[in-house]
Amino acid sequence: MDNTVEKYVENYGEKVIVFDKLKAAEQTDSGNNFNKMNSVLFARNICHETAKKLGYKYFLELDDDYTGFRFRIDDNLDFGNKKITNIEPIIDDMIDFLEFSGAKSIAFAQGGDLIGGSGNYMIKDGPKLKRKVMNTFFCRTEDEWKFVGILNDDVNTYITLGHRGHLFFTIPQVTVDQMDTQSQSGGLTDLYLDQGTYVKSFYSIMYCPSFVKITVMGNKDMRLHHKIKWKNAVPKILSAEYRK
Repeated sequence: MDNTVEKYVENYGEKVIVFDKLKAAEQTDSGNNFNKMNSVLFARNICHETAKKLGYKYFLELDDDYTGFRFRIDDNLDFGNKKITNIEPIIDDMIDFLEFSGAKSIAFAQGGDLIGGSGNYMIKDGPKLKRKVMNTFFCRTEDEWKFVGILNDDVNTYITLGHRGHLFFTIPQVTVDQMDTQSQSGGLTDLYLDQGTYVKSFYSIMYCPSFVKITVMGNKDMRLHHKIKWKNAVPKILSAEYRK
């Protein structure tokens, strides 16, 4: 459905994968009946099937607004900020952790995850994981699962599946450098402008109303955003000291 597809094929040849978006939509829970198609949701969900056809064991889904990657924890396990010049060994390590952890998907952190620097809870007293994935989705081809909701699809998915006991992790050691939110035209930005961030956040409430609500976030430029009450969101492993 992209009228620039011929240009993609001209530039990248056989590397371009073209899929039937209407067919993908029929197999996807978009969370509404608006029939909006300018969402990344459908391409996200076709990736397991596509990777399987191509014979890949793993694949990585990326958004299109990155300018680079950074190490955020140094050799002393302190807060750092060093630009990564070779990402391939990091990808190998992420695949190893994906297998070791048994997670459905794992991701690099975003800058906002580490607000507070060395005092941030993900870094303070040693690296810690977050039970979420956004932007950089490392996946196993054989471990099929689907994104849901035409807006806030990443959040909808990790809370819906996380609530059922599946694991999703963000690691703090590496972050992606991103453009400002909603600074690019087309695609999701047009949906955000059309529907508003309240509607975007409310999709997550529809999927998990028992532990997601609407709140405001920011310092000066406040905006509506979802808030997850993690205490109620995912199963816990209790310490053996509480065994009866």
